Amino acid sequence: MDTTQLIDTLTRKMLAFNAADAKRIQHLMKVHRFAQLIGRMEGLDDHTQMVLECAALVHDIGIRPAEAKYGSCTGKLQEQEGPAYARPMLEELGLAAPDIDRICYLVGHHHTYTGIDGPDYQILVEADFLVNLYEDGVGEEGIRHARDTIFRTRAGRDLCAEIYGVK
Repeated sequence: MDTTQLIDTLTRKMLAFNAADAKRIQHLMKVHRFAQLIGRMEGLDDHTQMVLECAALVHDIGIRPAEAKYGSCTGKLQEQEGPAYARPMLEELGLAAPDIDRICYLVGHHHTYTGIDGPDYQILVEADFLVNLYEDGVGEEGIRHARDTIFRTRAGRDLCAEIYGVK
């Protein structure tokens, strides 16, 4: 399966996983597209780009399980529950074990902003922030703070400034 088919198939699986939940589907689609764009702007190699895009699609897979198990879906609970749901979905697609491990690691850390250990991790965090800043109605000061403390890639910083008009 080529990368485009892989991403499309995983997207469909995530649409089915989040069936009848338009808000979560819209969120994952936006995070995926921003991650894809930032990765391309940053010149990621094809393999890292594929891992990043898969992680972006499944990054919030732990929300529903956390809500069912705990009645809450805090970032830490999403990180805790997500990998167990992402792994079988990724295995079904035939991804290599090291890629599955990395994607699950990213799912299990996407709300952890310290110890970021690679461009895929950094870009996933930035893409999620670009979407969450809007969806959560964050004001200008909060956006500026996020840009200055979270965003590290040139592309992510530029997109944040362009989208939100912060200098």
